[in-house]
Amino acid sequence: MKVFKTYKTVLIAGVLLLASCAHENQPKESQFDYSIPVKTDLDKWIGINFLTPYNINVYYLWNQNLVDNNRYLYPPDVTKVQPAMEVVKKIWIDSYSTLGGVDFVKKLAPREFVLVGGKNLNTNGTRTLGLAEAGQKITLFEVDNLNKKNRADVTEFIHTIQHEYVHILNQTKPFDQQAWYKLTPGGYTTSWYTEATATSRNLGFITSYARLNIIEDFAETASTILTSSKAEYDAILAGASDAGRASIKAKEAIVVNYYKSAFNIDFYALRDEAQKNTDAIINN
Repeated sequence: MKVFKTYKTVLIAGVLLLASCAHENQPKESQFDYSIPVKTDLDKWIGINFLTPYNINVYYLWNQNLVDNNRYLYPPDVTKVQPAMEVVKKIWIDSYSTLGGVDFVKKLAPREFVLVGGKNLNTNGTRTLGLAEAGQKITLFEVDNLNKKNRADVTEFIHTIQHEYVHILNQTKPFDQQAWYKLTPGGYTTSWYTEATATSRNLGFITSYARLNIIEDFAETASTILTSSKAEYDAILAGASDAGRASIKAKEAIVVNYYKSAFNIDFYALRDEAQKNTDAIINN
């Protein structure tokens, strides 16, 4: 019993000592920052053009929780953010809103855009231009390299948006994968990046990346047509073999039917609208 009493006394004394120390070290003010960040002109512009009308947030400041920390990535130059998002707004949102209705993008869109300044390089020598995650977030890379007055730059950049958005549409309403796979079943390969574009088109694929799998094939077919004028697309077809051209046209038909049956959108009219808006961006 004596040992127990001694232990109890020490325990109580220790508790009192800890309580006393805790009281002495207790901060007089909260250590949490509850102040409301001051919105910059860029933040206000994003709010007016994306957050308020479409519930789409645009993250351009560094946040390690939004990117792959195993890659060498960095935030975009702040001066590059608005020009990049003007391209997104004009060519992607405005085009779909015109053909799909004013509420189309409001109802069916990623809720976050994450912007990265530089390249996202892969070990096989390729670059990842964009990522779509669970239909809720699109990450765009190489924002610092975009020149709004350069058609090639704008086309590559908006191709990334169009491609990733097609994935989101497919997640909402799937396309006929069995019918698609039957068209070019032997042409898919994980080594797509070693294949020449001309070779891939002769095999019935609009780009070499389309050969990765049928999901990417559909997205590449749709997005390439959307980012090409009719004359440019006709040139792509003319450069392919007869068999390759027939397969690409068959895939095109599935894309056109998918947009009409799933979303009541005229795909060719959407392409023309996107091209008109691309011209407006470049010539503004």
